[in-house]
Amino acid sequence: MSENLYIPEEASKAVRYEAIIPQIESLISDEPDLTANLANMAAALKEAFGFFWVGFYLVKDNQLVLGPFQGPIACTRIAFGKGVCGTAWKEGKTQLVPDVDAFPGHIACSSASKSEIVVPVFKDEKVVMVLDVDSDQLADFDVEDQEYLEVLMGILSRTLN
Repeated sequence: MSENLYIPEEASKAVRYEAIIPQIESLISDEPDLTANLANMAAALKEAFGFFWVGFYLVKDNQLVLGPFQGPIACTRIAFGKGVCGTAWKEGKTQLVPDVDAFPGHIACSSASKSEIVVPVFKDEKVVMVLDVDSDQLADFDVEDQEYLEVLMGILSRTLN
């Protein structure tokens, strides 16, 4: 795949997801390096949607450790069950948070973050990382984002050895 994404201009969110998901799949399908794949996925999502922050936290030594991301500096480590990311890891399900200030125990890595979606990634039925996407707008994510990001994380999951 080339180093350029095709992103339909002025298209609906669904059309943009439908355009970039096969491009991301092509980008990561033949690349065995996880760091490279996560970095490209974060960059592609940020480029396609202009998210405030998008990145991955990987499960290491019973905590989430910051992985490849796009955006301002971030929290480096998150405990199991803590914040939105730790909750997604603990519960093994997507967390869709329209107002992070209303989320009990939210970890404010950036005061500019207003809403968030966190999608777990599974290997052998265990959460091995999470995709974390933040917006500087309230209620910026919805079920449509959840459905498409879960599809994308399923694709990523199938590439894990």
